[in-house]
Amino acid sequence: MEGPVRQLAELTRTRATPGALSKSQLAYQWIKARIAEGTYVSGYRLVLGSIARELDISVVPVREAIRLLESEGLITFERNVGAQVALIDESEYIFTMQTLSIVEGAATALSAPHLNALDLTRAREVNERMKATLSDFHPHRFTELNLEFHAVLFEPCPNPHILELVHRGWSRLQVLRDSSFSFVPGRAAESVREHDEILEKLESGAPALDIELTARAHRTRTLDAMIAYQASHHH
Repeated sequence: MEGPVRQLAELTRTRATPGALSKSQLAYQWIKARIAEGTYVSGYRLVLGSIARELDISVVPVREAIRLLESEGLITFERNVGAQVALIDESEYIFTMQTLSIVEGAATALSAPHLNALDLTRAREVNERMKATLSDFHPHRFTELNLEFHAVLFEPCPNPHILELVHRGWSRLQVLRDSSFSFVPGRAAESVREHDEILEKLESGAPALDIELTARAHRTRTLDAMIAYQASHHH
């Protein structure tokens, strides 16, 4: 089965020219991985020449990768400053989660008729693995499994525009915050219970709008829990 890392790498397809595709994709994934793991933090300056040397490629595909990451909002480019990892503020996380709740809810509802028993069994197995991690909790691993669970339910979405927005949301979340679950105690246990609820709706053939609103509420509750937790710790 494809791992969540591979899924993440494939979440956003590069739009480079065919000739430069493999090298710019390599640079794109390499830079993005370093942002995701925190090696390149907010405000970190990206020196194209040294990245090119490290990857043993020319500066052209690196520039192509930077341009794509800039279009995703992960990197900012300013004249006389150059490329920097985007500065993360709380509102970006909130906007990303709000948007993702809407598009992921829609994608899950649109996927419903295309999900077979095998897909639902696979999602259930991933959710059981998530439950098993609760006693010895690793937020990063839980978040990987969380993506794996949701990807089973939204990838069959037949609308490529909505699916691209879902992919973009997950990509941004990965960089904005490695794991919401490391910040809010107890949210992980609620999350897996809500996964069961989504699966029950899908298995029982619930109306599309019902599925959409259940999936949307699930994402919104994580955001609400985060906001409430932060508010209680700011005083």
